[in-house]
Amino acid sequence: MRYLSTRGDAPVLSFDEVLLAGLARDGGLYLPESWPQFSAGEIRALAGKPYAEIAFAVLKPFVGDSIAEADLKRILDETYAGFGHEAVAPLKQLDSRTWLMELFHGPTLAFKDYALQLLGRLFDHVLARRGERVTVIGATSGDTGSAAIEALRDRAQVDVFMLHPQGRVSEVQRRQMTTVLAPNIHNIALEGTFDDCQDQVKAMFNDLAFRDAMNLSAVNSINWARIMAQVVYYFVAGVALGAPDRAIAFSVPTGNFGNVFAAYGAGRMGLPVAQLIVGSNSNDILTRFFDSGTMAVTGVSPTISPSMDIQISSNFERLLFDVFDRDGAQVRRVLQSFRQSGEFSVSAEQHQRLRRLFDAHRFDDAETSAEIAVRLQESGELLDPHSAIATAAARAEVRPEISAVVALATAHPAKFPDAVERACGLRPELPARLADLYEREERYTPLPNDLVALQDYIRSQRQDPPQHAQRTAKGAA
Repeated sequence: MRYLSTRGDAPVLSFDEVLLAGLARDGGLYLPESWPQFSAGEIRALAGKPYAEIAFAVLKPFVGDSIAEADLKRILDETYAGFGHEAVAPLKQLDSRTWLMELFHGPTLAFKDYALQLLGRLFDHVLARRGERVTVIGATSGDTGSAAIEALRDRAQVDVFMLHPQGRVSEVQRRQMTTVLAPNIHNIALEGTFDDCQDQVKAMFNDLAFRDAMNLSAVNSINWARIMAQVVYYFVAGVALGAPDRAIAFSVPTGNFGNVFAAYGAGRMGLPVAQLIVGSNSNDILTRFFDSGTMAVTGVSPTISPSMDIQISSNFERLLFDVFDRDGAQVRRVLQSFRQSGEFSVSAEQHQRLRRLFDAHRFDDAETSAEIAVRLQESGELLDPHSAIATAAARAEVRPEISAVVALATAHPAKFPDAVERACGLRPELPARLADLYEREERYTPLPNDLVALQDYIRSQRQDPPQHAQRTAKGAA
């Protein structure tokens, strides 16, 4: 399997090269030259198999010869053996055609674990074989950071620098990052929004001299391996509910478009995906795009679903690449113009083509809170604000002909206890392994939204013993 950039000017790479590169050198995102194809018989044969075995079947074509089959099987077995539910990603039926897929049984209680626990082990395997060390830089709106840090803590060949928007993640999300005191982990509280964090990460990758000197790598969903790993649970849900002999819809709460793009990828591979429902909070740039065909940036408003407080959805570029018939030059021109004007549109024909598969719906905080209360009353399920947007969007947008829609529960409700308690009066408790989270020491570094300051900090922390003054406190805000 070979990989090409969505902007058309970067070298074509193998899987292990894409894994370590993250962002393409032309600023684009990597995608496979062609999607692997699964026949109806091959999909049917996955039914009843353990999660790791389905993962091997789905991921092997993407990995190709970069990792030996025996090693890939071992890595996958190790990755998912530590998850807190025997099914790894269990399904629960909510009503006659709505199902909930629980994606919070990993170590940090969010769906990001399903990809990042694998990514950490893939890094270990490939870096050890190549004798290299990398500097991982990431941006997080809440869950990616803790999942990446948990996956990469104490690894000998990786330094991690994770940017989160100061004051714009939940306390649980922040503490899951900042209480990891491993020497290779560096948390940065950036003054600004998640979009600012994401922009700075991309700027560091696009500074090729800095990128090469630091040997940068990425764990955000700009890294193809993240998307690839998330494709798996769509196949798992699909075959459990009767695929390929039954078409399935998925309702996905999304801000950066990575999770729903993985569902799109599963459909391109042969899984009968009949509808994809995009759930948005008040930061509804994706809903507005699917409604109108125009993507237009507005300000970012803090909400009770902070992981979706995003305006620049990085992974939408991967979908745009297909919308423009894989014309990298056109993708580059459109996105350069978007950066300057804050707006772009697709043609009426392109918009119509997207609407055959995609629907979207927006929910403000009051509507999200109401859904948490209603779902608890109707089914006994306690949902976090992101998962509530998924179930509400499924209720609002599922097409009449669809017999099964899967809403993704992307985080444990205890990650957002204040919002959940305000919504329904019930305060979710953290699992026993995280019960002392609020008492643990925190360590992080506040920095301005300034590229030079960030680069100077990373140079000092990566190359030398810690010299930069860090904020260390119990109960620090």
